[in-house]
Amino acid sequence: MYEEEIHKRRTFAIISHPDAGKTTLTEKLLLFGGAIHVAGAVKSNKIRKTATSDWMEIEKQRGISVATSVMAFDYGGHKINILDTPGHQDFAEDTYRTLTAVDSVIIVIDAAKGVELQTRKLMEVCSMRKTPVIVFVNKMDREGKDPFDLLDEIEKELRISVRPLSWPIDAGQRFRGVYNIYEEKLDLYAPSKQHVTESIAFADVRSPELEKHISPEQAVKLRADIELVDGVYPPFDAEDYLKGDIAPVFFGSALNNFGVKELLDCFLKIAPSPRAVGALERIVHPEEERFTGFVFKIHANMDPNHRSCIAFVKICSGRFERNANYKHVRQDKMMRFSSPTAFMAQKKETVDEAFAGDIIGLPDTGNFKIGDTLTEGEALHFKGLPSFSPEMFKYIENADPMKAKQLNKGIEQLMDEGVAQLFTNRFNGRKIIGAVGQLQFEVIQYRLLHEYGAQCRWEAASFYKACWIESANLLMLDNFMKRKAQYMATDREGRNVYLADSAYVLNMAQQDFPDIKFHFISEF
Repeated sequence: MYEEEIHKRRTFAIISHPDAGKTTLTEKLLLFGGAIHVAGAVKSNKIRKTATSDWMEIEKQRGISVATSVMAFDYGGHKINILDTPGHQDFAEDTYRTLTAVDSVIIVIDAAKGVELQTRKLMEVCSMRKTPVIVFVNKMDREGKDPFDLLDEIEKELRISVRPLSWPIDAGQRFRGVYNIYEEKLDLYAPSKQHVTESIAFADVRSPELEKHISPEQAVKLRADIELVDGVYPPFDAEDYLKGDIAPVFFGSALNNFGVKELLDCFLKIAPSPRAVGALERIVHPEEERFTGFVFKIHANMDPNHRSCIAFVKICSGRFERNANYKHVRQDKMMRFSSPTAFMAQKKETVDEAFAGDIIGLPDTGNFKIGDTLTEGEALHFKGLPSFSPEMFKYIENADPMKAKQLNKGIEQLMDEGVAQLFTNRFNGRKIIGAVGQLQFEVIQYRLLHEYGAQCRWEAASFYKACWIESANLLMLDNFMKRKAQYMATDREGRNVYLADSAYVLNMAQQDFPDIKFHFISEF
């Protein structure tokens, strides 16, 4: 019934290490979709226009993305939903959760720096979930590594087989474009940030016609390279890509709008439309008529004038309708939504209906938590939305006693977003914020002040790791909690959390209390 709509949809995330050019690539994809008319420069402060997907005040100041943003546009008869994720490792948690809401991924790699640490971690999440991946090697207009060396590095570091579907003609100052192997076209490069360059149908690189477009030396090298590519790499098989076994590779320069259209055109042909999603009870297929969806992200204060949160819902099956009644499974109550929205970064418009694969925003007055499920009545629980054990801890104190209420509300809402995790020490009742990176503390402090008018003060808390503990042996659990009383805390769900003060102490605790399970991911 909805198959045509579902088949049109492509929902994917763009991930990379910071500075590889992810947000710039997102901008250029939006440019092709006609969603924006001028691409913003992410870095330069001289240009007033900032990137469309970086809209929080702190993002504009720093020139980095700190929250996943969602954008939708139409292109080539398809409805495309892009999730631009933070590359900065301090916000990895947001990115891990976003990967549960997409059907495929584009990884951006800097041609000069190659595969960096954060890219490796994100790829592990993709491999775990068998998510299909396309690699875009960016910044070919700058001096970088040899393309063959880069491909070897990608295979070794990301543990995935690759198959180039385009090939660069030289690099840096001498960069002349790419040969599009997938479509047998020669795409010639002229540096331009706003316009698309010319492409020439060119089926046979052995033809002497090639020399009319590029220099004889470049032609000789391109022929040799293409021969080597065909000899070394297996022919491209879309099925292997969909299984997550092979990653097609494209080369280009996102800043100069080069190689982006080739990537997008091929992506539409080979990328998966919405796929089945596993719930604890059963597998949910996108073609089912009944609506199901889950909250994978909550964002407070998209509009600072109204203290509202938005819950981002990934639709897994069926059709979502505005003003229809849906069941909030965790709270076991029916809810209706009069103003569901679709996004273009922060600009949002009300939608009357949405289909499997779409991401919608629901206004939230505190009803939702990350991982919540909405259905037409069936009790389903979608799995795979983990919180990882934080590695940095600080006590959060109120710096302005007159604003205690605002501070508490701010902390509640920001923790709902999953920006960081809140623990309450059972020994002295102090509130501890646990985060993956230092930058998160700065963002929390900044947002509490600017969005809630509350001032907080940080105090050092010397813990090594937070672990959730459980045990069937209640006597041992009780004994452990007494012995470690000042290191025990509860999370917001009321679960027991042990804040170990060093790796050695944690190791000893695991040996001394064999019946206690120590979990480093909240979903257990």
